[in-house]
Amino acid sequence: MKINEIQFGDAYELIKNIPDKSIDCIYTDVPYLMQSGGKGGGALGNRIHNLIRNDMKNIIEGFDYKLLDELIRVMKKVNIFIWCNKQQILDIANYFKDYSMEILVWAKDNPTPFTNNVWLSDLEYCLYFRGKGIKLNDGYELKSKWFNSPINKSDKDDYGHPTIKPIELVKRHIAHATNENDIVLDPFMGSGTTAVACKELNRSFIGYEINKEYYTIAVDRLNGIKKNGQTSLLDTDFDLL
Repeated sequence: MKINEIQFGDAYELIKNIPDKSIDCIYTDVPYLMQSGGKGGGALGNRIHNLIRNDMKNIIEGFDYKLLDELIRVMKKVNIFIWCNKQQILDIANYFKDYSMEILVWAKDNPTPFTNNVWLSDLEYCLYFRGKGIKLNDGYELKSKWFNSPINKSDKDDYGHPTIKPIELVKRHIAHATNENDIVLDPFMGSGTTAVACKELNRSFIGYEINKEYYTIAVDRLNGIKKNGQTSLLDTDFDLL
């Protein structure tokens, strides 16, 4: 089991290398399941919808729920954050029906302007499940179930992932549900936000990413390099290359 390293490969296979009950927390943004309908917004809405589908073409087919069995196996106790879209909420919630559940949201100030017969896409959903014995850390600033900010276009520009989440929100969640030196697993690492949050909070991490472009971006990001090759303020001591 390799700690503090993003591995290139298939999470469904790589997770088999993790021993039972060895992970303190899982934090992941699973591939979304997007349906073909619900465009809205007339001609403009259709154009925006097609642009979004093209931007997210690698992550719109969902994921195999059999992976959840493996996630249960590797956790010491159920302590898991799953970002998903609304089409996935019911299935995931049903799977974890025996555990305490919270729906956490990221509320965006400036969502994509769909206006014709649809709700604004101004919320993203994170499902949090925990088993008995998981104690959340104190701190009023950690406990809010919602986070409000503009869409993080600068992060998308810097790190190239269409569903990248605000680093401050990810850090807040991880700080609330883990302790220093805990091991956090992200089987769909994307552009590396979970790994960066863990590094800044003195948590260990394990991450997998099957898309070569995102994998390279994530490793570079941990080494303080943005997608365009510019150096960021982040530095790292991890030997990830």
